[in-house]
Amino acid sequence: MVTTAGLVLSGCGQGGEQNNNVIDYWLWDTQQMPAYQQCADLFQEENPEYTVNVTQTGWGDYWQRLTAGFLADTGPDVFVNHVSRYPQYADLDVLLPLDEQPATADQREDDYAEGLTDIWTGSDGHRYGSPKDWDTIAMFYNNQHLEDAGVSPEELGSLEWNPEDGGSFEATIAHLTVDSNGVRGDEPGFDKDNVAVYGLGLSDAGGGTFGQGQWSAFANSNGWQATDTPLWGTEYNYDDPQLHETLDWYFGLSDKGYMPRFGQFNEDDGTLQQLMSGSVAVVTDGSWMIPAYAGNESVDVGTARLPAGPNGTAPSMINGLADSISAETDNPEAAAQWVEFLGSEQCQSVVAEAAVVFPAREDAVERTEDIWREQGINTEAFTGPIDDGDTFFMPVTSHGADVTALTGPAFQEIWADRPPSAEVLDPMNGAINDLFIADAAAQED
Repeated sequence: MVTTAGLVLSGCGQGGEQNNNVIDYWLWDTQQMPAYQQCADLFQEENPEYTVNVTQTGWGDYWQRLTAGFLADTGPDVFVNHVSRYPQYADLDVLLPLDEQPATADQREDDYAEGLTDIWTGSDGHRYGSPKDWDTIAMFYNNQHLEDAGVSPEELGSLEWNPEDGGSFEATIAHLTVDSNGVRGDEPGFDKDNVAVYGLGLSDAGGGTFGQGQWSAFANSNGWQATDTPLWGTEYNYDDPQLHETLDWYFGLSDKGYMPRFGQFNEDDGTLQQLMSGSVAVVTDGSWMIPAYAGNESVDVGTARLPAGPNGTAPSMINGLADSISAETDNPEAAAQWVEFLGSEQCQSVVAEAAVVFPAREDAVERTEDIWREQGINTEAFTGPIDDGDTFFMPVTSHGADVTALTGPAFQEIWADRPPSAEVLDPMNGAINDLFIADAAAQED
């Protein structure tokens, strides 16, 4: 609340002594830094009157530094934005509408992966981000563990689940689980309290707000939608019984010994470390992690589609980052020209060649797929849901920071203490929706 009030009162943007010919560009991903520095060099060759300064800050400090920059007039002209953050910035009028800038007004929706421009269109109809990449979720697996269990990649990629008995997915995860005596999770005598290899990995304190890389696809395939509308909803559905039964089944895998209990691994031991150490057989994770999994030569890693759920689909949450312009940039024209270049075929081809993420432009994705296939990664596990129309948006709503503050501890509690999820989520859902009720009341007044 203090931060929000400060932004409202103080404004944000570049200080008066800034050089109007210098474009400050901020991002958080160190893996993407080289590609965007190359784009900056190409942009400067075509526009010698401008200099682009690219600054990388780790995710943990990025948003704090960005907010402080808005407050102190020391922020960037252009920065990489996330859908969980931009609604608040849009509400506070610290973002420049791209559809009102000559250089970015005519960006074509069909140049980019389907739905990406929808994500970055605000509730007021203005566009606040130029798509730069996209991601979906799939399974990564340790091929040696699959071979030892007699499970083929094709079998793993064609499983189904349900909240009653977990279906063939739970049966396979149980079979991939091995205790310290070599007994598998589906065999008599399995010791769930002394597990050597878990069938399914889990980290990130239970998935946070939307369970993006953890339980989101299971809940969606069981009929759950986070908000009343896919984008810019005003009512959350954490009190939905379909979500409750999904989560009770999902986190119940840890009770059975098929998935780690809360605190089983150190906080720094994410799903990547769990898989690479041989401690788990399968993890669910995002396409942005492909280079990390593929780059570790000590483990033969493969990918597979997520299991189909009760509604017959095998969906994946789709998300996409974008470039936004600070509303107080000293040179909106230069900033917009840089943003337009970032989303152009020329820059996106550089991003594709770096093979760190799927580029936002349709004409650049194929090159990234080719590179990853050469590294042994089955990209269909990530592109298939898009081709089949089995994707759903990461929710975009107001009050994102408040929702995150409430949901993070709640999902951690569900994993750590294992209460019925309804006991935790129902009152929390009421507190979240009260925020939107207060908004509606304020508008009426």
